[in-house]
Amino acid sequence: MRIQKISVLTLVAVAAGLSLTACDKGSDSSSAPVSSSAGSSDSRSQAGSARTDSVSASGVGTSVVNSSRSESAAGHASAGACRTADLGFTTSGGMAEGELIVNLKNTGAGTCTLHGFPGVDLKGRYGTVSATRSKLAARDVSVAPGQETRFTLHYPPNHTGGSGVTFTSLIVTPPNETHAHTIAQNINIPASQSAPVISVDPVGAGK
Repeated sequence: MRIQKISVLTLVAVAAGLSLTACDKGSDSSSAPVSSSAGSSDSRSQAGSARTDSVSASGVGTSVVNSSRSESAAGHASAGACRTADLGFTTSGGMAEGELIVNLKNTGAGTCTLHGFPGVDLKGRYGTVSATRSKLAARDVSVAPGQETRFTLHYPPNHTGGSGVTFTSLIVTPPNETHAHTIAQNINIPASQSAPVISVDPVGAGK
């Protein structure tokens, strides 16, 4: 299923016009494939191919040509990259208001590595908005079985007193992966803000 992307301005206009007063009650967490132009994440070709990340006007999009030998968003080769199927996803509050921590737990049998920015789409009743990348530098993060790493999502909290715009789920694609995982999560931003900024840090930043 293709995720329909809309601009933040369009989303804000629709939400303000319709006086959004309630939000959807989350969605079931699931793993869903992100479209691939030439292969799947299970490809084991010796020749391999590289991952490329495209950045859309509204945020980050993902265009992937993937194999067992993939390349991170920053161009670093990732041997033993963590796969979506071997990660557990949970959320927790950040150090400040308007921050959401997304925890990634290695549920696989061996140590794996993450490097780069995850793809994060916020989905609500009226469409989907992609988080942009922060300016923090990415680094290699090695995660042993049973251990966790994390990344931070930043968004403007709604203090207007109005209903604002509510997203009810996060669609997260780990670096070097073609499959996304959906997390039920309510995030409310102000509808009156002309250009709300939603950004994401690289995995392991700040640790």
